[in-house]
Amino acid sequence: MVVSDHSPCTEDLKSMSSYSLMSSWGGISSLQYGLPLMWSEGRKRGLTVQDVLRLMATNTAKYANLSGRKGRLDVGFDADIIVWDPHESFTIDQAEILHKNKLTPYLGWKLSGVIHHTYVRGQLVFSNGDVVTETPIGQLLVA
Repeated sequence: MVVSDHSPCTEDLKSMSSYSLMSSWGGISSLQYGLPLMWSEGRKRGLTVQDVLRLMATNTAKYANLSGRKGRLDVGFDADIIVWDPHESFTIDQAEILHKNKLTPYLGWKLSGVIHHTYVRGQLVFSNGDVVTETPIGQLLVA
């Protein structure tokens, strides 16, 4: 499975001046690029859309004991859906990073897989580059 804890930080917390791996904060801004990164790099290695779905959704839900409500589209499951174009490409530009801290090693990378819409439990939260709601709608999920 492939997961992220999304722990971005500022450049000063990365200890860039000392280049010390042990004193550097471990997180990067990459959550919004998770699927395009996985798709772009995975298909170079022979992965299919079904493989990416299994690695990023189905297996993750199973591991977290949430396979009864997450990880697939089915009656009674949370409608967590993305609408994306796997063939459309884009280049990561710092101005388009939606995270508060915009430090990422992927600046300038050309990726495939543009996400156009994101739904969480059936509610539109992202549409064509814009966050649609600022109100958190997530739920604490305890397995």
